[in-house]
Amino acid sequence: MKKTQKHQNLEIRHTLKLVASLCLGVFPSAALHAQSATTALADVMVQSGRLEQKQFDAPASVFAIDADTIRNSGPQVNISDVLNRAPGVVALNRNNYAQDVQISIRGFGSRAAFGLRGIRLITDGIPASMPDGQGQASTVSMTSADRVEVLTGPLAQLYGNASGGVIQTFTREAGATPEAQVSLYAGSYGMTRTDWQISQRSGNVGLVADYSTFAIDGYRQNSDARRQQLNSVITVDAQPDTRIKLIVNVFDMPYAKDALGLTSAQLAANPAQAGTSALATGTRKTVKQEQVGAVLEHSVNSDLRLQARVYGGTRSNLQYQATSAWTGLERRFEGLGLQANGKAQVFDGQRMTWVVGYDQDHAQEQRQAGATAAGEKTATPVTRNELNEASNRDFFAQANWSLGERWTLTTGARQSTVTLKSSDNMPVTVTDPDGSGSVTYKATSPVLGLTWHASDNLNIYLNQGKGFETPTLAEAAYTLTAPTTIKGQFNPNLLASRSKHLELGTKWQPTSATRIDAAWFQIKTDDEIVTARSSFGQTAFTNASKTVRDGFELSLRHQHSSHWRSQVSGTVMNATYDQAFSSVISGASVPVAAGNSLPAIPKQQLFASLQWSEKGFSAAGQKPALGTEFGIDWINRSSMWASDTNSAVDGLAPGYSVFNARVRQRYQVGAARVEAFLGIDNLTNQSTVSSVIVNQASKQYFEPGLPRNWVVGLTSQIPL
Repeated sequence: MKKTQKHQNLEIRHTLKLVASLCLGVFPSAALHAQSATTALADVMVQSGRLEQKQFDAPASVFAIDADTIRNSGPQVNISDVLNRAPGVVALNRNNYAQDVQISIRGFGSRAAFGLRGIRLITDGIPASMPDGQGQASTVSMTSADRVEVLTGPLAQLYGNASGGVIQTFTREAGATPEAQVSLYAGSYGMTRTDWQISQRSGNVGLVADYSTFAIDGYRQNSDARRQQLNSVITVDAQPDTRIKLIVNVFDMPYAKDALGLTSAQLAANPAQAGTSALATGTRKTVKQEQVGAVLEHSVNSDLRLQARVYGGTRSNLQYQATSAWTGLERRFEGLGLQANGKAQVFDGQRMTWVVGYDQDHAQEQRQAGATAAGEKTATPVTRNELNEASNRDFFAQANWSLGERWTLTTGARQSTVTLKSSDNMPVTVTDPDGSGSVTYKATSPVLGLTWHASDNLNIYLNQGKGFETPTLAEAAYTLTAPTTIKGQFNPNLLASRSKHLELGTKWQPTSATRIDAAWFQIKTDDEIVTARSSFGQTAFTNASKTVRDGFELSLRHQHSSHWRSQVSGTVMNATYDQAFSSVISGASVPVAAGNSLPAIPKQQLFASLQWSEKGFSAAGQKPALGTEFGIDWINRSSMWASDTNSAVDGLAPGYSVFNARVRQRYQVGAARVEAFLGIDNLTNQSTVSSVIVNQASKQYFEPGLPRNWVVGLTSQIPL
């Protein structure tokens, strides 16, 4: 039985009370008294839209994750392990390396069956999302990442198509002392992880080179994976005012077997089993990606800075599906970007910071498909052969205007042109007509905001903006030619989904050791892209509905003393369809009522962390102190639907609460620093569903979470 709005509101109030009680426990009244300098929270510079400024002053919801948090996550394989603490983000680890992690921001990206969609991913200034909005988080090198930033809200729309949120990662820079680092990890279900890094600086040239490997046998049948990755960043300070950054990234996954999803009955019987036909058809994926890029920064003077970027790469993807078919993609991608950042005095001496820029990106992929038998390609001719292309040409601008001492006006806009094309290379027949086509989407995404600097430690801001999200090439790959017939033809009739964003937020520092961020948001979309029909591994999409998302986010950090610190974050969101529509599943028309919840979005999510350091936590940018550190995290998620129909019979993933613990011990052995690590996840051994496959045609929605599992590691840093 569906929950009434009254019951949903009661759940929301209960969650807010729980957050408040946590805050009272984590932030006792004594925290409001003056703190010593040694316990002060550091403020960091972040990307506030397209402008860099202090996180506290940024007129937007920006969450930063530092290097120490990344290292404390364990073997640093999945970016979801650190994103679960960011408010507004639902980071679900599928434990399925063939399909990548499932990440959504304020509901955007929740319907992705693989990889990322609906949010932008940027690594070291280079886009990791394609022009159509599809991206892969697995290519991010977590082992050498210095920080991760998450931008949500209207200012994210300044990054263009499918910018429901923006995730940026930054590789650490080489230190003054040459250093080698070796990390070895082992854990449950045959997991092994190695990482080898070199960092050195010679004159004006700095190098960070990171090579890592990962292997796992898997908790479920048919879920083992192998992969290795190289990430290298060279910085050249050619002149005091000119810097060049060269990035090389290679990702090689020889195979990742796909355990598929489970039905509710299969999940209850044995969550470790593979989904229907996975073993018989040998479902798996092979991926190899190579990418190079360069970023040039030049300061003309103290008030004008120029930046240029260029990148290119290739990606090969071969997937064996449960429908006794294979799909192969050979992709080539490239792009460039130019921008200028400046400062000016306007309106009788009032300050203004501004940025203008241009982005151009292009990706083309040769898509082929054919039949398989017993998990191998057959000798029969290919059943699909086409060249798909996606490109964008965007102009953007943003300005922050200082209106006196207490007010800042934020303005910005992005003009985007996105083109999707497909050239069908198969012979044209009566039953298989030409599937070629193209479509161009144009949109202007304006942003307007106002910040009131109520005091030196309290900011209140209000933002609004518009965004859009085009179909991906994968979503446009099939056309519903009749109520029950899906053809492998490009679908030019899909419209881009349009969104309107409103956000009211506050940032408060009652003491130097306490930071509280809160934001309320409302997002309305038109022409939401939804499933029209799904059958035998083929899915056709259509524009069918409006949606409304109302939510509240809260993040609290407190440094109790130099030895103790804590963090609490929470998200309460009600994401619903505002208009009824219907889809065809397994040949039957299924109505989706207005008021139904969007799938894969829990209504409540809470994260709490408490950490202790024997010698005290080091300041940002400094090496951690020797001795013991201990931390425990609590993650709570409410139930979430697996399909648009909100069927409680076989499409509801139950909520759960899990505890994760971490212990680190650092030693000095001669010139080397050695760190031993022990992590235990799901301490109480709860049965969980880690993610859902939205609208899966055979109702194999559920990907189970891991039972209690452990990982041990050893890291050595050796000066060279």
